[in-house]
Amino acid sequence: MAARVKIVRPTRTFKDEIYLVEVVRGLGVTLRHLFVNLLFRRETTTIQYPEEKATYPERFRGLHRLMTRDDGSVRCVACMMCSTACPARCIHIEPAQTDDAKVEKFPAVFQIDELLCVDCGLCVEACPCDAIRMDTGVHPSPVLHRKDALMSKIDLLSRSARSIAVQGGEGPDWRKSS
Repeated sequence: MAARVKIVRPTRTFKDEIYLVEVVRGLGVTLRHLFVNLLFRRETTTIQYPEEKATYPERFRGLHRLMTRDDGSVRCVACMMCSTACPARCIHIEPAQTDDAKVEKFPAVFQIDELLCVDCGLCVEACPCDAIRMDTGVHPSPVLHRKDALMSKIDLLSRSARSIAVQGGEGPDWRKSS
C-alpha cells in the first residue's frame, strides 16, 4: 500500500518576491527610533567614559580569579570539576602530581578563554575546593588578538586573595560546625 503525499507549494506574488514592503517597514522602524531618540532622548543613555564609569549591577560577577592557601599555593587540586561543568568549554586544565604524598595534585596549566566564557558561574558552583571565583567586579578589557584573552594561571592568581574557606574538614572541630 503506497502512501500518498500531497505537495503544497506556497503561492507568492511579485510583491512577496521582491521584499520591498518588508524593506520599507524595516526602514520605518529605524527612522522612528532615530527621531524619537533624536528629539525626545527617552531611550538613550550616554556616559562620558574615561571620567564616568558604568555602574554594574550588584550581582555582576566580573573576571575569574584563583584562590590561594595560607602558604601561597593555589587551592586548585585539578579535579576537573569546573571544566566539566563549563557549558562553553573555555577552561583548560592539565594536572600534575607532586613528589610529596600529602599534597594533592595541582594544575600545571590552568587557562580560561575569556572570549568563549559566557559568565554563567557554573565553574564556581562546581568547584569543591573554593579555588575559583568570579567576584572581582572587574570587566574584561578589550583585546586585539585572541591570544590576549587567554587567562593563564599566573593571570588568574594575580587577582587572587587568600581564601578563608575551610577545605576538606580541616581543623579539630570540623564536625561540630555543621
